[in-house]
Amino acid sequence: MRVLLVEDDPVLGEALRDHVRAAGHAADWFKTLADAMAVVQTTVYGLILLDLRLPDGHGLTLLRALRSRNDAVPIIILTAHDQVSDRIEGLNSGADDYLVKPFNLDELSARMLAVSRRYEGRPSSRIQLNGLEIDQSLKSLTVDGRTVGLSAREWAVLEKLLERPGGVVSKAQLHDTLYAFGAEIESNTVEVYISRLRKKIGPDRIETVRSLGYSLR
Repeated sequence: MRVLLVEDDPVLGEALRDHVRAAGHAADWFKTLADAMAVVQTTVYGLILLDLRLPDGHGLTLLRALRSRNDAVPIIILTAHDQVSDRIEGLNSGADDYLVKPFNLDELSARMLAVSRRYEGRPSSRIQLNGLEIDQSLKSLTVDGRTVGLSAREWAVLEKLLERPGGVVSKAQLHDTLYAFGAEIESNTVEVYISRLRKKIGPDRIETVRSLGYSLR
């Protein structure tokens, strides 16, 4: 999943970015409202972590702009303890959840997964599909009754394919899942991770759809 982080505090922002990337997601970090407003015009995100008190404006401006164009991307507000009115206004404006600073990074991961599941219409983090048993909250995978370990990026690719089981996920979408701005992208990176996944879950479970992308059967 590609995550947009909008946070002006350099220490917190760096910690959040590193935590999101360690969980296997791509993370783009911006510190101003203007930069965030610009990037959402050209980039599709799976989730946004949004600070409200930014140096050049209020985060609700971004939230309202996205909702006004019917963009349903999940948004979690990051807010200070004493800003109750901001939390209420944010939820009323279309935010999916909020976290009060300071917060636990594991709780952030749990809330990210929860709002992503709601967005995708899945009430549970557990999925059973064609001999695969997956628990996204625990990052556990069983293949035909056998426990299999995945790297963070292998998890990222699998979870992107799980968004559309039976449907096609393009190579470009998988690139966006794996990399944030500034990261080096090699031409065969997606193929490498697809190959690794096939070795672990079985070659027939991921189908290559010529000129379109990949499909989890």
